[in-house]
Amino acid sequence: MPALNFKHLRYFWMVAKTGSIARAADQLHLTPQSISGQLSEFAESLGTELFRRSGRNLELTDAGRRVLGYAERIFAIGDQLLDVLHDNKANRISPFRVGIADAVSKSVAYRLVEPALKLEDPVRLICREGRLSSLLAELSVHRLDMIIADRPMPGNLNVRGYSHLLGESGLSVFGAPELARQYGNDFPAALDTAPFLLPGEDAAIRPKLIQWLEGKGLRPRIVGEFDDSALTKAFGQAGAGLFVAPTAIVDHICEQYQVAEVGRLDSVIEQVYAITTERRLTYPAIVAISKTAREDIFGAAGKDAPAAVPVSPDKRRATMRKRRPKQRAAT
Repeated sequence: MPALNFKHLRYFWMVAKTGSIARAADQLHLTPQSISGQLSEFAESLGTELFRRSGRNLELTDAGRRVLGYAERIFAIGDQLLDVLHDNKANRISPFRVGIADAVSKSVAYRLVEPALKLEDPVRLICREGRLSSLLAELSVHRLDMIIADRPMPGNLNVRGYSHLLGESGLSVFGAPELARQYGNDFPAALDTAPFLLPGEDAAIRPKLIQWLEGKGLRPRIVGEFDDSALTKAFGQAGAGLFVAPTAIVDHICEQYQVAEVGRLDSVIEQVYAITTERRLTYPAIVAISKTAREDIFGAAGKDAPAAVPVSPDKRRATMRKRRPKQRAAT
């Protein structure tokens, strides 16, 4: 079977659209004789007549109408291909799919991912949130490019992936202004019987925090347990109880949630990992995230610090005074 000659097909398509060889020749900037010869070769290669004479015009045969239907679809697809190739924006922007484990602070996640939106070659960010096990399943079938998690990938899973430590930080205890004044003067002893919002069972920091409290003989009153870190902060902002978050973003937490830092647990270290299918990070967006974590967000947070550090009442009052105009505006 002979191969389809697309040049001949285009000549046929143009004659069928214009209704005459002369008009098609004018559109294609060729001589009528050249078009006529090419049409004859095309019909001969297909083994069927494509046109019949009707006065001074040409009419399609039944076979010609079938060929025209295919030609229309073929050249429509060709036009779509050219549109995509010539649309620089569509050609350059690629999706960057990130999974964020529930237990990871959303403030940390935002600050980590933000640099990916400022690359010279732009990306379209797609974020998925959920339990680490579900996100790893998505990563295994390449529906995610990266996962931000509070722990390395478990070794008992049959998933090809690599864990990259982005950074680590000690914990700070936060509370709404009234709770911060009430429990911040005798830290950490004041945590005993204080209302407390505990990270959920899926959070890697939970057993470390419980171990620290037990080691100090402290028994806070557990008001609630939350898998989602953002929900924890929302309840904390409303005054339901004290909560913990990474010290590395203390200013951001205080500003965004209108809370005050009560004290620091610098010996309780929270870690943040990037889990990817790459052994060595090469994807530009992920490289930018790793650099930001290393140089900006975490730095030396949590290193060589005492086990428990109270925040002075003066510092808490200064922080709350800075936020008062925003609190009045919010009400």
